[in-house]
Amino acid sequence: MDVKVVIPARYGSSRLPGKPLLMLLGKPVIWHVVERCKEAGIGRDNIFVATDDQRIIEALKDYDINVVLTSLSHQSGTDRINEVAAIKSWSDEVVVLNVQGDEPIIPFTLIQNITAFTLANPHYQITTAVVPLTNQDDFTNSNVVKAILGNHGRAIYFTRSRAPMNRDNPNDLSLAKRHIGIYAYRVSALKQFCSYSEDELEHYEKLEQLRALSHGMIIGVTVFNGIVPHGIDTIDDFNNIKRIMKESNSLNG
Repeated sequence: MDVKVVIPARYGSSRLPGKPLLMLLGKPVIWHVVERCKEAGIGRDNIFVATDDQRIIEALKDYDINVVLTSLSHQSGTDRINEVAAIKSWSDEVVVLNVQGDEPIIPFTLIQNITAFTLANPHYQITTAVVPLTNQDDFTNSNVVKAILGNHGRAIYFTRSRAPMNRDNPNDLSLAKRHIGIYAYRVSALKQFCSYSEDELEHYEKLEQLRALSHGMIIGVTVFNGIVPHGIDTIDDFNNIKRIMKESNSLNG
């Protein structure tokens, strides 16, 4: 099965402009994301950075990374990925992984996990990942997205609210899962998803995956039992990841 990775990299982030090109250990953030994908066993020729800005293209010229210039008008990374699939004329059966461009220390084992899960479960139109949610602070935090799973890993809903809630024991988090923003789709499902306009629930919760569920698309979820660090949304996030990577590099060096 043909597997591609597309990494959306928008220059104009409202909270941290230019973050794909911020430097970590002498390399841009986006370079590190590509390296994690390569560590997962994805060949360089199957990894693509999708950007809307010439500055990112120029900055990556010396790194032997495939970069595709996409439209400035896209409302989401999924739309950007869909354009790359169209530009490259990928067939409907090609599996495309959407790896976020602001996660330079995403575990390569997570990428391997969702790839294997997707290939083993072709009945799911979209696949994504969760980790067990283990503390009440995260459970009540609206910035932590919760995934509610049914049988066989099928997603029932995603929400910013506390869910699922054990009525008899509100402190019970045994079914609580934190959603991780990594997705895989066959190109046919990607086209279908991008044919829909923004959904009412999606707009309400500000969660794009609700558009798919509202239109009856089937999302499968794999549970990853490792640690998935938070990505880079703010300068504090960037400084925290820089510290983690420096400490790790020092230990390994």
